[in-house]
Amino acid sequence: MRHNKKFNHLSRKTAHRKAMLSNMATSLLIHKRIKTTVAKAKALRIYVEPLITKSKDDSTHSRRIVFSYLRSKEAVTELFREISAKVADRPGGYTRIIKLGTRLGDNAEMCMIELVDYNEHMLSTKETKKKSRRSRRGGAKKTEAVAETAKVEAKETKEVKETKKVDKTEEVKDDKADAGETKEGKA
Repeated sequence: MRHNKKFNHLSRKTAHRKAMLSNMATSLLIHKRIKTTVAKAKALRIYVEPLITKSKDDSTHSRRIVFSYLRSKEAVTELFREISAKVADRPGGYTRIIKLGTRLGDNAEMCMIELVDYNEHMLSTKETKKKSRRSRRGGAKKTEAVAETAKVEAKETKEVKETKKVDKTEEVKDDKADAGETKEGKA
């Protein structure tokens, strides 16, 4: 029985699982985003977020502890130089899991796990979005602008109608003239 055992073993022995999570964490820290299965992403989130928290304290001790998990100098330097500076004010939740659907071969649920502060697309949409309050003042400006455009459109339609009337009267005169010529020709 597995009472209160919430750790996902991912169908691997301990050494294989630790090596896989270490490699995935290294890839995540270097590339900022990786594509994997949902189960592995959830396990990776539990593995990498404490390391990112530890990187906020840049000391030799914390570097050695993080290196014992990652086994990659490049990933450790990337984590302590760039990533820790970006997440300094964030109290947790450094990663985001976005589900992508199922894999074609074995129908496994796929997802993309990424570092939250490195998605420029989502950051730019957040900055441009602003909540607006409804007020009577702002509505008056909009209604004035709408009224002005309506006046301009009304003038344009009147001009178009007048030109059409002129065209129709000319056509009627032409038709009468043609009809008169044919009557004279018959008579």
